[in-house]
Amino acid sequence: MLHRLIPSFVLLALLAAGCAPAEDAPEPAAENPQSQLLARAAELELPGEYALPPGDPVVHSTAGFAKILCSNVFLSGLDPDFAAEHTGFFTALRQHRGAVTDRVVDYENQRVHLTLPDGTVRSAKLHGDQGCLALPIGEEEPYYESVEVVSTLPDAENTPWPLGDLLPDEPFPADVDMDKVAQAVDAAFAPPEALTAAFVVTHRGRLLAERYREGIDHTTPLESWSMNKSLTGTLMGILIQKGVYDLWESAPIPEWQGEGDPRQAIRIGDIMRMSSGLRCRNLGDPGDDPDIGYPDHLYLYTGTVNSFEWAAGKDQQWEPDTVGRYRNCDPVLTNYLVRLGVEGELGENYHQFPQRHLFDKLGMRNFIAMTDPYGNFLLQGYGFGSGRDWARLGNLYLQDGVVNGERILPEGYVEYASTLAPAWVADGRPVYGGAFFWVNGDGGRPIPTSAFRMAGAGGQSTIIIPTHDMVVVRIGHYSGGGPGGRALNEALSLLMEAVPAN
Repeated sequence: MLHRLIPSFVLLALLAAGCAPAEDAPEPAAENPQSQLLARAAELELPGEYALPPGDPVVHSTAGFAKILCSNVFLSGLDPDFAAEHTGFFTALRQHRGAVTDRVVDYENQRVHLTLPDGTVRSAKLHGDQGCLALPIGEEEPYYESVEVVSTLPDAENTPWPLGDLLPDEPFPADVDMDKVAQAVDAAFAPPEALTAAFVVTHRGRLLAERYREGIDHTTPLESWSMNKSLTGTLMGILIQKGVYDLWESAPIPEWQGEGDPRQAIRIGDIMRMSSGLRCRNLGDPGDDPDIGYPDHLYLYTGTVNSFEWAAGKDQQWEPDTVGRYRNCDPVLTNYLVRLGVEGELGENYHQFPQRHLFDKLGMRNFIAMTDPYGNFLLQGYGFGSGRDWARLGNLYLQDGVVNGERILPEGYVEYASTLAPAWVADGRPVYGGAFFWVNGDGGRPIPTSAFRMAGAGGQSTIIIPTHDMVVVRIGHYSGGGPGGRALNEALSLLMEAVPAN
């Protein structure tokens, strides 16, 4: 337990000067929460050393730049100059983009090539139904063949919502203030620098309101970033419902099965609470020093390596379920388990699994799940979906994991997703839950503390508000993330006034 003590160097200085602190002197201020969090982590840390990912950060960042340009141009239909200026800064750092000396967007072959001053070329290509991926240096193709993914859904225009896009022509209940709803939509798109691309609101499963930026509509797949972590949690939930895994079993990662490997104590449920304890660095970690070097959190996107093997090779920094840290190794390893379960226990095609067992169940026709060069889904963030796609997924959680009378997620799974993770609470950060969902436990958003959400860099959000039977989706272009977040808060405040609680 931390006590409020006068630092030893101050005490020694006072004694050296021939004086002691006065007994009636004011007590020093308590350590701030960040200091307490770091002190707790240091006290609990296990022996070990961090190893930097290999390679040049600028070269890695340029691979991320090529990939995000490819996705935004060939999947979202954005202008290349707009995409270069406003999208994808997470894996394509703004400070590194100026190093590119030549940019080629090859529409005929659906590829992007970026050249650095030393002649290094980083490329990305559209790889069939698996979307865009970054290629290893010198390679013209990834290490797997693309897989055709065919939806079994009927025509969207003639199929009623939510399975299709045919909307009922009937008024909403009189207790919903539609004028306030319209104000909320306006607020979500103001100011212009928010660059909001899609805003969708559902109430009691019905589409209440939506609007899109010019050139974008309800079918446009958009950069969604870490909202995909919650999609990963959903895929794992499906496998748990099918009996492939148990939430609280030891995570059966093959690389951890050696005799005496301490990582066997890590449970699947710990991993999906961002509480595995693995030594997997993220620049967003409290107290992290950006001068240390390129982090695993980004390398898992841009390294063009086998992402599953990289994440599985990490040792433990803390015991599981003790310290909460937001690190991409955890969702990457969950995707690893999904692949093992689909190809092993179920004996099905891995790349078709999300469409067959989730997207077609919900009516998600426009979602594109993307991979590393080895065909491993990088659904810690590389998935593009439309505003309506994300609203449909949000409503699965609002409906306790049941759709059209079929239970997709296990009983109690939504409660797991929306309940604060113990390790994060112990750290004094009541904001993260299970299945890679954020929880409004600190009241940071102007919505009830029971609300939970999928969240991604650049201001992406799919918010589930059970008290109001509401799902709110906001997707925007990355550079507008700051203003977009403030605009979303204003819109949420208006929606809370417009729609009565249950």
